[in-house]
Amino acid sequence: MPTPPRGSRGAELASRSFEPEALTTARQLRGLRKNELARKVDLTPAAVSQYELGQSRPSVTVVAQLAMALGVPATFFATGHPHPTVPSAAHFRSLRATTQLQRDQAVAFGKIVWRLVTTVEHYVELPPVALPRLALPAEPSRADIAAVARDARDAMGVPSGPIPHVTRLLEAHGAVVLELPAMSKRVDAFSHWYGSRPLVFRNPAKNDKARSRFDAAHEAGHLVMHLDAEPGSRIIENQAHDFAAEFLMPSAEILAELPQRLDWEALYGLKRRWGTSLKALVYRAHALGAFRDTTYKRAMMMLSQHGDPEPCDLGPREAPLLLEKAVRLCEETGVSFDDLVSRSGLPFELANEVYATATMTRPRLALDASEEIEKSATPEVLTLFPS
Repeated sequence: MPTPPRGSRGAELASRSFEPEALTTARQLRGLRKNELARKVDLTPAAVSQYELGQSRPSVTVVAQLAMALGVPATFFATGHPHPTVPSAAHFRSLRATTQLQRDQAVAFGKIVWRLVTTVEHYVELPPVALPRLALPAEPSRADIAAVARDARDAMGVPSGPIPHVTRLLEAHGAVVLELPAMSKRVDAFSHWYGSRPLVFRNPAKNDKARSRFDAAHEAGHLVMHLDAEPGSRIIENQAHDFAAEFLMPSAEILAELPQRLDWEALYGLKRRWGTSLKALVYRAHALGAFRDTTYKRAMMMLSQHGDPEPCDLGPREAPLLLEKAVRLCEETGVSFDDLVSRSGLPFELANEVYATATMTRPRLALDASEEIEKSATPEVLTLFPS
């Protein structure tokens, strides 16, 4: 009897040990509703629902059809790959501006990222998660939010003055920071706990250092304060904004530096010093009482008329480093990127897209598929950020 093709063996394996959640992730990743996927593979929406609920298992033929329709290997649907627990809903910056389908797609991409990250962790010891989780009163005031932000700075070992690199600070405390892929371009920055490790995603369209820093601080606010909070409300988003303002520009330090009148040269200097936008500085000056209402409104009107980018550009957004450095450490010990992809069970193109969002660089080239890759039975564990 002839040997069945490799893809057929993968479909047989997946059919025998089908993982329902993997199908949901792949479908959401491609931005498909259940009825849309059903039409692609000539099934009923009820059948797709039964597969995703674990009420029935697809046949070998159906697994192969699902894999082809969703652009993943059949083995993607097999059990054996870890799946993250999601203790709370993801915090999306502009909940009303995105559809549920778009949010599901972004969260599904996060699950793909998590799968690659956990694969990397078989070979590299990533920084332990050390982000504080701080409780808020039932109805927190701005003063309460500011106190939490100051406590977060202290807990993360931030000295007085500006934070040199917000993205690097989050990475050093165990968060994985990435850019959103092209498939999620309508989604603004968002953050989510995947298992015990948080992921922070930023919109690559915001190629602005000041805005990327504020976005990172805003998402840090969600991760620190809002594990159990219902996402999407204006109140929750305003709390994260107030957290970011105090986290980046502590009131006790910046108040004495703020001008008492509209002085753009002084504001330019503060923008360069604190790494925040002019709009954030003007808002901060008004919130702390340095600017009167009329000064604040005039400044905001002038900035609005100027448009983006703001004057006094600080350069491109802060770049993440953690996942890129971890993959390089794997390669230095003989574990290639292809080896990581193979162990993760992801298609190379998708893993490559994940890596690109973590590096802000061009995609990698695949190695020759026939090349033998030496696998270490006892991989060396390396510390990414040694103490």
